[in-house]
Amino acid sequence: MRLMTRVDVMTATEKIWNEYRNNLRRFIQKRVTDKSVTDDILQDVFVKIHSGIKTLQDGTRLQSWLYQITRNTIIDYYRSQRPTEELPEGLSFSELDEDKVIPELEKCIRAMIEGLPETYRKAVILSELDGLSQKQVAEKLSLSLSGTKSRVQRGRGKLKEMLMDCCHFEFDSRGGVVDFVPKRNVCKNCR
Repeated sequence: MRLMTRVDVMTATEKIWNEYRNNLRRFIQKRVTDKSVTDDILQDVFVKIHSGIKTLQDGTRLQSWLYQITRNTIIDYYRSQRPTEELPEGLSFSELDEDKVIPELEKCIRAMIEGLPETYRKAVILSELDGLSQKQVAEKLSLSLSGTKSRVQRGRGKLKEMLMDCCHFEFDSRGGVVDFVPKRNVCKNCR
């Protein structure tokens, strides 16, 4: 692995800034209400990115690395403002805000389900949206139970791939979605 030169670091930082600044700004704005503080935090994030870009060994982990730096910088901001007080309740990254996240994702997911191949789409709609057991789905589609389970699992897998290609997700410790940010207008369903 070759070491990054100063020019490489500058180029990488500029490329990351151009590609991710808007998504990171939106991510920060959901957690900080003051626009000037949002911009200050965003600048701090990019100073940290610029300083630490040489330590990133796996380029495929760039996006998760950026969001981790951003989360930590937001937390640092709140700690510096009230060093002896608890963090605000609204800042909790581990609690699902179902009133905001789930409805936003629902329209996107429904559109993605409609984009699944017919064999998987029917099984996923019946089991996930209509709430039928897999045994009921098997009866309704005149399939074996194992065939139904396979279709539901494959449909879920395809749906997960579509979602992960479309958005960056933040999960709580139990795997629940805490937040999401669309990736650079890749997904026509999330715009």
